[in-house]
Amino acid sequence: MDHYKTRKDCRLCKSKNLKLVIKLTPTPPANAFVKENKLSEVQDCFPLDLFQCLDCKHVQLLTVIDPKILFKDYVYVSGTSPVFIRHFEKLAEKVISKYNLKKRSLIVEIGSNDGTLLKFFKRSGMNVLGIDPATEIAKTATDKGIETLPLFFDKKLAKSIRKGKGAAKVIPANNVFAHVDDMEGFVEGVRELLDEDGIFIFEVSYLVDVFEKTLFDMTYHEHLAYHSVVPLISFFKKHGLELIETFRVNTHGGSLRGIVQLEGGPWEVGESVLKLKQLEAHLGLENPDMLIQFGKRIDTLGRQLKKLIQGFKDNGKTIIGFGAPAKATTLMYHFGINNDLLDFIIDDSPLKQGLYSPGLHIPVLPSQALYDAKPDYALILAWNFAGSIIDNHSNFSKLGGKFIVPLPKIIIK
Repeated sequence: MDHYKTRKDCRLCKSKNLKLVIKLTPTPPANAFVKENKLSEVQDCFPLDLFQCLDCKHVQLLTVIDPKILFKDYVYVSGTSPVFIRHFEKLAEKVISKYNLKKRSLIVEIGSNDGTLLKFFKRSGMNVLGIDPATEIAKTATDKGIETLPLFFDKKLAKSIRKGKGAAKVIPANNVFAHVDDMEGFVEGVRELLDEDGIFIFEVSYLVDVFEKTLFDMTYHEHLAYHSVVPLISFFKKHGLELIETFRVNTHGGSLRGIVQLEGGPWEVGESVLKLKQLEAHLGLENPDMLIQFGKRIDTLGRQLKKLIQGFKDNGKTIIGFGAPAKATTLMYHFGINNDLLDFIIDDSPLKQGLYSPGLHIPVLPSQALYDAKPDYALILAWNFAGSIIDNHSNFSKLGGKFIVPLPKIIIK
């Protein structure tokens, strides 16, 4: 297990004044699905412990797995979700309108995945460039007309892009800003590439939503940071940048959208920043004891779910999982939901179908299996899409099947 390291200091402020606040069950990398011929190989599990910096208050994992292991053969793509396609379309429309983007403005997306967001900027006449280390996904995006560099973003790459294509008016980084161990190097690259009136816009899982809605399963090794507004303000300022807007959005159960400019840039700091600072203070998220109590709440919920599903199983009921997102690995390991309880998992992504879940090795099948097998219950592991899943599979309910939604609270529908 030499392909990971353990940090000793805070990712944002370099303080070593860190406190363990939530200890989760160790897991394999959350997207480490395996082929059938690899089932005999034991997958390593890595610590999944959350620490809070007692100086700047940033919450983070200190266990850092080699990013090549996590991202080179990535299997998540945005374009399989109608919810995310519409989300990114609206985001592009808002950014183009609010920040007065002209045609041929350069948009460089970090962690661009399959190019779902960039295609909406391109459709509006922008010049676009994606950066994503997932080799096959990057190649597919390029083949579909969204030029994508199969690389990790850093300051050196930023300089090369600026030299070749000019400065970027917009640098989006959706669900990637929490994946970075060297955050200093990352934002230095952003500052290098950003135009004088440009914006860096990121979306990350928001610690407030994780806390309020018991969304603990957003904790996995790709997510090194659990962001809140207060630590980010000082972090950006230290690197010549300025956080000018902060919004709550409903993706992934609850996310933070931040907008950043070069310090002293043309855009005013909005009231949204103060609003979320005040919310975080009201919730007491700077107090590690609040997060320790949160960990106890998670464990109570886990015992309730395990007891419920075990009871169904003991009564001869069949149960499957619905959705194989990364968060499912954390939930199943920490709550003890294994292949003794779930017969299989269904997922709409062809990249996951025919594979087996990380570590627990539960088979992943297409959604037709829901109707072929006719299980009694489907545990929705992709709980953030529970509403659309239940609506889209009303026929399952008509056949007598029931859905179990595990989070933020257990619901049977």
